[in-house]
Parts: sequence; C-alpha cells; structure tokens
Amino acid sequence: MAKQLKRWQGWLLFGGSMVVVFILGLLVSSLLERRAEVVSIFNNRKTPMEGIVSENSKFASDFPREYETWKQTADTTFKSEFNSSQAVDVLAQRPNMVILWAGYAFSWDYATPRGHQHAVEDVRRTLRTGAPGVTEGKEPQPGTCWTCKGPDVPRVMKEQGVANFYKAPWSKWGDQIMNNVGCSDCHDSKTMDLKPARPALYEAWQRVGKDVNKATHQEMRSLVCAQCHTEYFFKGEGKYLTFPQDSGMTVEAMEKYYDAMNYKDYTHALSRAPILKAQHPGYEVHQMGIHGQRGVSCADCHMPYMSKGGVKYTDHHIMSPLANIERTCQTCHRQSAETLRQNVYERQRKCNEIRNRVENELATAHIEAKFAWDKGATEAEMKPVLDLLRKSQWRWDFAVASHGASFHAPQEITRILSHSLDYANQARLKVAKVLAAHGFIGDVPMPDISTKGKAQAYIGLDMKQKEGDKEKFLNTVVPEWIKKAKAAGRAIDL
Repeated sequence: MAKQLKRWQGWLLFGGSMVVVFILGLLVSSLLERRAEVVSIFNNRKTPMEGIVSENSKFASDFPREYETWKQTADTTFKSEFNSSQAVDVLAQRPNMVILWAGYAFSWDYATPRGHQHAVEDVRRTLRTGAPGVTEGKEPQPGTCWTCKGPDVPRVMKEQGVANFYKAPWSKWGDQIMNNVGCSDCHDSKTMDLKPARPALYEAWQRVGKDVNKATHQEMRSLVCAQCHTEYFFKGEGKYLTFPQDSGMTVEAMEKYYDAMNYKDYTHALSRAPILKAQHPGYEVHQMGIHGQRGVSCADCHMPYMSKGGVKYTDHHIMSPLANIERTCQTCHRQSAETLRQNVYERQRKCNEIRNRVENELATAHIEAKFAWDKGATEAEMKPVLDLLRKSQWRWDFAVASHGASFHAPQEITRILSHSLDYANQARLKVAKVLAAHGFIGDVPMPDISTKGKAQAYIGLDMKQKEGDKEKFLNTVVPEWIKKAKAAGRAIDL
C-alpha cells in the first residue's frame, strides 16, 4: 500500500512538473514573439524616416500606441491640490506676483502650463508675446521664445541657422512653428533612439567638458526633458539661448555665473533692483532631490510603462505622477495610493507656507524701496537694499518657477525659500534705516493690491489695451500664419 502511494505521488509530481514546463515554454514563446514584434517594428517600418520630422502624425502607423497616448496630452481634466493640467491664472491667485514682476512681461500674464499638445497655441495666446501685426513698435520677445514649442523649431534652425533663429523677431517664425511638442523633439526619427533636438543642452555640456551623446539610456530619459525644462537666459544682442550651468546647477552657482557677467533680466519698475528672472529649472531641482540622486529619470514618473496587446511601451501622455499612482509611485513604494498622495501634499503644503510669506515680504520690500526713492534716497544708500532684493527674488523665483519643485526636492526648496525670506527681511530693515535718515519713521503706506487688477493698475499697466490687441492678433494675424503654412505645403497636426 505504501509503495502504491509513493508511486502515485511520483507520477503526480512528474505530471505537475510537465505542466509547469509547458506553461513556462508558452511564456517564453510569448515573450519571444513580443520581442520579435517590437524588433519588426523598427526593422520593417511602414514609414521610414530620417532627420527632423515635424509632422507627428507620420509616426502613428509604426508607433500607434505611443502616438495615441501622446495625443492625450491635449486632455486638461487632471487636477491636484496645488496644480492641474488647466491654464490657471496664477496672477489672479497671487496678486503679489504682479508686484514682484513689475517692469517685466510676466506681470501682464502668467498661467500654469497645459499639456504638450497646447504648446504652440499657448505661446501665441499669452500676453507676454505681444500682438505683432496689430501693435506698432518693437516686439516684446525674440524668436528664441519659440525654442521649446515643437519639432518645427529644430527644422527651422537647420534651415536658417541657430543664431539666425534666435535673433529674429518672434513673429518671423509665426507661419513656421505649427506642430506641437512631439516625436522629433526627443527621438532620432530613423532609429527612434532618444536624442535631444535643442543645441543649448549640447553646448552647455560641452562647456563643462561633457558629451550628451555619451549619456546612458537612463540619463537620456531625463535629458530629453532637460533640453527645455531648465533654467536659461537669452545671451547678448542675438538673444542666444544659453544654460547658465558652467559653475554648477545650484541656485548659488547660477547666481555666481550671472553676477560675474553683471547680468540682469530687467530692472524692477518700483524698487529699481536688477532682477534675475528664473525660468523653470525643473531638471536642476530634480537632480537635487532624492529621486534624482537615486537615478530615477523624469520618464520613470511622468511617462510610466504600459502593457497592451502583449507589448510593453512608454506612456506618452506626459502628466503628473499623481494621476497614475499605481504605475508610478507604487512601482517602488508599497503604501496605499492615498497615503502616497498625502505624502506629496504634505511636502507641497510646507513649501507653500514659506512661499506665501516670502511673496508678502518681498512685495512689501519692493514697495518700501520705491517709497524710499520718492523720499530722496541716493543710489549709494539704496545699493545694499537692491542687492538684497536681487538675492531674495532670484531664490524665490528659482523655487517657484520649477514645476513640481516642492516634491522633486522639498528640502532644497525649503532651504532656498528660507534664504529668500531672510534676504527680503534684511532688505526691509535696511530700507527702514534709509527712510529714518531722510526723516521718515513709521510704517510705509501700502497700496491696495488685493487683486490682480488692482496690482496691475498700481504698477501702471493698461491691461484692456493689451488684452484687446491680443484678441485682434489671434483673430487676424494667426489665421494668416496658418493659411500661409498650408499654402507652402507644411503639414500641420491640429
């Protein structure tokens, strides 16, 4: 009886092993078929391409999954506690920012960015690009402002020359830049290898002895983002796009770079401080945080992998990781989605608390500085004040201009904002001493800047004129740009 039982168990074990081997064989076969499918896509493409291909739709036949998810960047339904995919009027939310940017086009209009499918439309619509063809006089922006808006840009750069692209008026390329951020911005169209298309990134790396082309694939999954989501400035009369990374990527290193050049983006209209306007140092801030330090790329969180039809591919619906926590955060962290979401909000709330204090103190300091000038303060008396205002505002702007900074590197952003607050308070103390020397002791009278409209009126802006000119520009000039592009045979993804 015992021998029969053992014999039966042996056959059961053998049969079970055969089933497992069979299943494993099917899995291996399936994997090989999937790999073969992926290889066949690259080796037998329906639409072979080479060079910069502006029309994103040309990639759809060979990469339908990626293309369909890329089209979803048009979606604006996502919303979290501190950000969204909608164009939110930040100046309406934070009127102090109108005061901080007095004398600069950002005081006219500043909205949160939408998805990549809206890149061209949004740069046309913002008041900051003016209304060329409607208003007379010099345009407020150069051609450089188109740089990150789509694959037509590297095409025009190749045709016209990089320097010529930058130094032209913004409107010169209006009938050329038609297709939104897409495939050729990040990929070699022939091999589909990751390949940044903007020269400024390559030039910045070359200046410090590095070669972008030698970066690893994982590094490239961030560098294709870093070509645009980074701090930059327009250098010289030619408005040449330049990344100020020669001394390093920290807020202090970039300040040192700018100070050595005696550079300023603008002179503040109230305080007369020489201001540095941070753009969006997303890559730099990401590198300072724990995820960047551990080698996590931008794509890991903003373009997570998907699997459909047995094929693994990258989700090109680039958006907040909070929209897909199960495919982003939870691939590494085992907490619940809600716990992870609240972890993010906790960091953002703490940074936002300091940000609110900075914006209030810094706006007050600019107004008090204007009051001191009006009371007869001299340049020698005001120079220490202006230096402190420059330092404070650079740090504030560096911290808030980078999308997602309060999560990417919350400790560093808290440090930067804390220093900004300190410099703003130092500036106010020095202004008080200057005013005392001119016989004024007491609180400086503050204007009513409780709304965007009141703040803009206080700094002397005629917003009805600007808004009217922009509406006319969108209804008359832009349609002509599109008509001209179509007549020239340039395909447009709309």
